[in-house]
Amino acid sequence: MRSPTPVARRELREPAKHKLGQETDHKPARRSQKKTLRRGFFFRAGGKRFRGGGEGGGSAVSWQVAAVAGRAVGGSRGGGPVGMAVATAGAGSGPWATQEKQFPPALLSFFIYNPRFGPREGEEENKILFYHPNEVEKNEKIRNVGLCEAIVQFTRTFSPSKPAKSLHTQKNRQFFNEPEEHFWMVMVVRNPIIEKQSKDGKPVIEYQEEELLDKVYSSVLQQCYSMYKYLQTLHLQSCDLLDIFGGISFFPLDKMTYLKIQSFINRVEESLNIVKYTAFLYNDQLIWSGLEQDDMRILYKYLTTSLFPRHMEPELAGRDSPIRAEMPGNLQHYGRFLTGPLNLNDPDAKCRFPKIFVNTDDAYEELHLIVYKAMSAAVCFMIDASIQPTLDFCRRLDSVVGPQLTVLASDICEQFNINKRMSGSEKEPQFKFIYFNHMNLAEKSTVHMRKTPSVSLTSVHPDLMKILGDINSDFTRVDEDEEIIVKAMSDYWVVGKKSDRRELYVILNQKNANLIEVNEEVKKLCATQFNNIFFLD
Repeated sequence: MRSPTPVARRELREPAKHKLGQETDHKPARRSQKKTLRRGFFFRAGGKRFRGGGEGGGSAVSWQVAAVAGRAVGGSRGGGPVGMAVATAGAGSGPWATQEKQFPPALLSFFIYNPRFGPREGEEENKILFYHPNEVEKNEKIRNVGLCEAIVQFTRTFSPSKPAKSLHTQKNRQFFNEPEEHFWMVMVVRNPIIEKQSKDGKPVIEYQEEELLDKVYSSVLQQCYSMYKYLQTLHLQSCDLLDIFGGISFFPLDKMTYLKIQSFINRVEESLNIVKYTAFLYNDQLIWSGLEQDDMRILYKYLTTSLFPRHMEPELAGRDSPIRAEMPGNLQHYGRFLTGPLNLNDPDAKCRFPKIFVNTDDAYEELHLIVYKAMSAAVCFMIDASIQPTLDFCRRLDSVVGPQLTVLASDICEQFNINKRMSGSEKEPQFKFIYFNHMNLAEKSTVHMRKTPSVSLTSVHPDLMKILGDINSDFTRVDEDEEIIVKAMSDYWVVGKKSDRRELYVILNQKNANLIEVNEEVKKLCATQFNNIFFLD
């Protein structure tokens, strides 16, 4: 078992290096107040000191800027001045008063540039394709883009294929992404802030430089390219481990109901022969998809974080009522379009559908996205963008899909409730977990409660989510299967298992347990929740 990283180790109450099967009566480890310098080198430019070095052995070069002259750059989070000040304030001692305000990370700027669009002096503005916020003065935009160009060019010296990924400063962090050759996307995020008052009443601001995880926000930046997200929908304060995975939640279903869904899709694709791809979801979870995994991952993210939440309020308000009160066989028709015409009875209704691009044979295929929903079931139909759907086609789709989807949604709901009753109502478990499978992108979490489109609610403390992110960073540095166990300052146990391209993260609320008991609890969890999945011990 490997010991946690220095970041995770500051949370330990017991020494990190234990072997399973050994008891220990060591006293809780004291956090070191000594700053340690990680491997790297320093140079000065513009009155600022830079430190460069391989981040965890990676090929990309990370940078930290010490904007204050003479300030030491610490590698250990536990001994840094920020960490010590927070600990002092939390203990109710030291020069600070108990009052403090916390401010989450926030987006400062976002811009896209191409250095080849303005190679000559005086043409620098032509490089900038997009800049947010737009109110920034032109010269400042040019300076910021020029700085990013310089950083990228300098880091190419050490890593030609993978230049700068992130730039760390005291007040903010910049993330770089080159999605296409010579096109660069840059996102600048302000570090979390703690504002305190000293005894003389003066405000003191502390920037939490090490609280942001590079992998999380680099993944968010990549999603901006994949989805063309509105910047107001980024919600950086609630990004976490699930943003790194970008996985898909699958709906559990019995074989007979799954066959009904498969039969329904086959009938619809035969009736509406212009449909090229289909995806079926229930309760915001995927059941069937005809797209490739990477394309479905992006579409799933768009549906669950943007499209479905926009239509949630009308459903809760009771506006999702039967559209056809009487159908053959006394069926009620709850079907409606989430994209496309709002009223099929209006002869002037607009049949406008969003366009998506999917990968096919090293090329992009342009498609219209038609999303149709009945109760909690939603079906995505994708047709070639060269074909413009008409109002008659939409009415035909409504008449074919609406009644069948209504019945199918009712059957799925009934079967789900039966299975839920058979499993019985269990008390709140003492553990919470996050599971991700890299092979099929399946994710499952009992930590998250995604109730609103703007916030990803979690049922655990942010410090524990930070430890999960640190463990994930450790997993990405090695190819071998491994397990990491950490005991947090709050007496929670955090376990990370990596096995056969699967990752499992468990949070246990058993402060008196030892390593052996924690290991046994994780085995029980794997046996009950993942009985058909093999995890190496």
